[in-house]
Amino acid sequence: MDKSLNDYVEIYKAELDKGDIQIAYEQLLKYVMALKVHFQKVQPDSYTFGNVYLGFMDYTYFYFFNDFLRSKKLRFGIVLNHPKMQFELWLLGQNAEVQSIYWELLKITKWNAGRTAKPKYAVLEAVLIENPDFNDLDALSDKIGTAAQSIIQEIMPYLQD
Repeated sequence: MDKSLNDYVEIYKAELDKGDIQIAYEQLLKYVMALKVHFQKVQPDSYTFGNVYLGFMDYTYFYFFNDFLRSKKLRFGIVLNHPKMQFELWLLGQNAEVQSIYWELLKITKWNAGRTAKPKYAVLEAVLIENPDFNDLDALSDKIGTAAQSIIQEIMPYLQD
């Protein structure tokens, strides 16, 4: 038998009463905000950065783009995938039409291998760090930045006219 909303709320309240979830969630959000600042310092003239979006305990992300990506109505996002607890790079389209165009272009690439349908929110999702070590945030930021830059350099030629 399925649980009712009251059942889920009781479980949720019990977990909140422990206090660990709030601390972990707050620290993860602070880290993603600091990660955005790190990216801005490392790439100060290369990209324009958007705000950090908190999501619904599923994804926390910030996006960034340059003039070329803007002209294509695209942006990249650095995403903390909460259920998988990993960092990902997403290529995002401005609207459904743009997403469809770039899904058709990129669905046969290695980043979409094995997918039969477009990801829910993005045109492309690539894992940056599968098992992040949150005990050394500076090293983690460097690893995310290096991985993101490498994948971006691989993706960009596919986006050229």
